[in-house]
Order: sequence, then C-alpha cells, then structure tokens
Amino acid sequence: MRLVFGLVLIVGLALAGTAVWMVQGYVSTAQQQIARERAARLQLGELVEVYMVTKPLAYGDAIQKADVEKVLIPTKALPEGTFTDEAALFPGDYAQPRYVLRQLEKSELILAAKITEPGEDIGLTSRLPAGMRAFAIRVDVASGVSGFVRPGDFVDVYWTGNTPNSAGEITQMIESTVRVVATDQVDQTERKDAMVARTVTVVVSPQQVARLAQAQATGRLALSLVGAGDTTEVAGVEVDSRALLGITEQAPVEIERERVCTIRTRRGSEVVEIPIACTN
Repeated sequence: MRLVFGLVLIVGLALAGTAVWMVQGYVSTAQQQIARERAARLQLGELVEVYMVTKPLAYGDAIQKADVEKVLIPTKALPEGTFTDEAALFPGDYAQPRYVLRQLEKSELILAAKITEPGEDIGLTSRLPAGMRAFAIRVDVASGVSGFVRPGDFVDVYWTGNTPNSAGEITQMIESTVRVVATDQVDQTERKDAMVARTVTVVVSPQQVARLAQAQATGRLALSLVGAGDTTEVAGVEVDSRALLGITEQAPVEIERERVCTIRTRRGSEVVEIPIACTN
C-alpha cells in the first residue's frame, strides 16, 4: 500500500512539474510577444484613424458613406489632406456630395487633393490656378506625340513657319514645360491607353495665350513630351532649313574683268573709239 502511495505521489509530482514547466513556457512566450508588440508600438509611434475607400472609385464618381471606412496609421506617416472626422468628410446633411478628381484604388486613403469640396464643379475651370488660362492647341498623330500626351503631362511647344528674314521655314521652341489639363474633351488623368487627340488643352498665362494664338495662326505647332521630374531649363532652340542641311552662305566671288582702253577721235561727223594699250 505504501508502495502504491509512493508511486502515485511520484507520478503526481512529475505531472505537476510538467504543468509548471508548460505554464512557464507559455508565460515566457506571451511575455516575449508582449515585448515585441510594445517595441513595434514604440517604433510606429502614435496611431490615428483616417478614412480610406473600400472599393475603386473613378474620376467623377460621388463618394458615399458606404464606400469608406476607417483605418489606423502612424501619425508620423500621415499624408497631408487626410480625413479623420466624418463631419469633415461628409459635412452637414451631405446634400451636395464630393466627387473624385483622381482615380482612387481600393484601400487608398482619401486626400483632399483627390476629391472636390461638397457640391464643387468637377469641370476644367475649377482646376485652373488663379491668373492662368486654358488654351487648346490643334494637333494630329505627329504633332501630338502619337497620342501619348495625357492630362497631367508637361510639354514643350514648337512653332514651324516662315518669317520675313528667313530663307525657308524655321522651327523654334516658343513655350517650355507647360502643363496639359485635357486631350480633346477628356480631362481624366487616369487614362492609360494612347489616344490620338485633335486638340490638347494646356494651362498658360494670358501673355502665353496671345503668343500661342499668334503662332497657331501663322504656322504649325508641335508638342514634345517633357520627362517626369525634368527641371532642365531649355531656351533659344531654333533650327532653319540651311542649318538642318548644313548649308553655309558663301561670300560672292568678284570676277576681274579685262581692262580695255580706248581713245576717241572724230572722223567727219562721227566719233570713233580706237583701242590702245593701257598704261598706268
């Protein structure tokens, strides 16, 4: 009997020891997870709830309350123009909705720059900076860079024509790095495919409008795409037919004529010139 009791006691102590060991392992693992979580929290910093869209929204779509939800992001990574308050995103009774200005993908944060004010017109006039004007340039496949010019791109504008002092046509860059806001009647910046437009609308100053209108009336305009982020200043670009073909003007050659000396003599009523040797 004592032997059985001793065996039971030994087994009980073994089981208790195993349980304690397992609990210690669990507690240690939990503590490590908590420590990692705290370290990650410290690294991320303070978190804030902001609104994002739950589905893709195209240009011109109205933003509805069912299309958004809140997500936590670090305050130090918070982009400018985010919305943290529903009253700011959907003010009042939201009778005049906000519209999408730039396509929003699923789970993308809603930024003020990508949507309109409540009830604001999404037409071209609402996106013209103060003092600037929209001007349409007639283009074709060649002059419009094969249709690869899209709203949001920057282009250089070249004029080709004749001037009173030019020997043939000349091509000159008349405007540099002007922003395109529409192709034909399409001002949607998210269009991915090439579209051969008949007009390209750019944002320019009133003085530039006058220059472009005069240039378009007196010659042909062509566009050249500017690379993304290119800030190189380009000026004084001009090529004429002679420079293109490498033709240089030659000084006129003077032809020396043979000197002829004569004397005049009268024979009766006639005056006759008689050749003689020339002397210095």
